[in-house]
Amino acid sequence: MKKLMIYFTAGSIGALANSVVLWWLGYYGYTARFDIAIAPHLDPAWLYPRIVWGGLWGLLFILPMLQSRLLFKGLLISLAPTAVQLFLIFPQAGKGMGGIELGMYTPALVLLVNGVWGLAAALSIRLGR
Repeated sequence: MKKLMIYFTAGSIGALANSVVLWWLGYYGYTARFDIAIAPHLDPAWLYPRIVWGGLWGLLFILPMLQSRLLFKGLLISLAPTAVQLFLIFPQAGKGMGGIELGMYTPALVLLVNGVWGLAAALSIRLGR
């Protein structure tokens, strides 16, 4: 149970880092410079579901692989929420496969910010042990 609590918390911390980075990129115009129509507002209604889902994705750290390479494991696990976002959520929201309707570089942005999630979650796990 302790491990699950650590993994959920770490995933939530990773989601907070992911969200702040995504907000920062939008707020300072970096997403607009690459013609990506993503510039969220950092408010509780946007943040809360992201933190909960980040915690749930963090439970994947329970998988018994790459225990000695936690940062790499975080990056590898981050590919799961990336795939869901690009191939399930964006198409269902009418944003096209990979979110292409939001801009050609949207898949790269999603990969980047979810990589931030994976690294922040892995570091949180390392610190929580």
